[in-house]
Amino acid sequence: GPRDAFEINPDSCLVEPRGIPPVLSLFDENALELALRIKDAQPEGARISVLSMGRRVSNAVMLKALAAGADDLVKVEDDSLESGRLDSFATAQVLAAAIRRLPHDLIIVGRQAADFNDGQVGVGIAHILDLPVITLARAVTVQNGGLMVERVLAEGHEVVRAPLPAVIMASNEVGELRYPSMIQRREAKQKPVQAWGMNEIGLAAPPSPRLVRKRLCAAEPKLRQCRILDGKTPAEAGRDL
Repeated sequence: GPRDAFEINPDSCLVEPRGIPPVLSLFDENALELALRIKDAQPEGARISVLSMGRRVSNAVMLKALAAGADDLVKVEDDSLESGRLDSFATAQVLAAAIRRLPHDLIIVGRQAADFNDGQVGVGIAHILDLPVITLARAVTVQNGGLMVERVLAEGHEVVRAPLPAVIMASNEVGELRYPSMIQRREAKQKPVQAWGMNEIGLAAPPSPRLVRKRLCAAEPKLRQCRILDGKTPAEAGRDL
């Protein structure tokens, strides 16, 4: 079952997957779908660059993003970018350094990662780049050089206006990423892929994490004894209980 697919390593304080192939996060797929809808609505067209970072970023995994309609892929790869060793602060710093070297009008990120669910990286990128940020966006319209964004609330939504450039954190209410056709999958293999090391983004190393995990351990399973108390009527069973 899913529980057997992961192991908690108490020494490294990490949850380690066992034999599970990597996939795109569903939250990042929401963000890409939002970007593709914005591109669809632009008569003069728009360009979508997908940015990913890690020790090694799998081209096969990222092919899905290119096939769905992104134009190019930029990978920041370095042995120091082990996902389990980076907190939200370090991740945001590395991504922001890469974004500074990419032409951009709008940065769209998922609402949170699909593992630790911190939901802080998008806000961190906006803070580092000194840009406005809108969280929990479900729809975006570009008009008059700015944005109109529907932002999800507990009981409906609100409409927020923002100038460009800006950072948007897509909500899962955007919906699923569109399914690419076989032709799109073939064409995706020809799309440009750039791999940058830390030197190319101007960082010697990722900053030290500000979040330090002191302890991570699996809960001890306890043996329970179960007895079924019968009765002629529910009331009698209740009394016996």
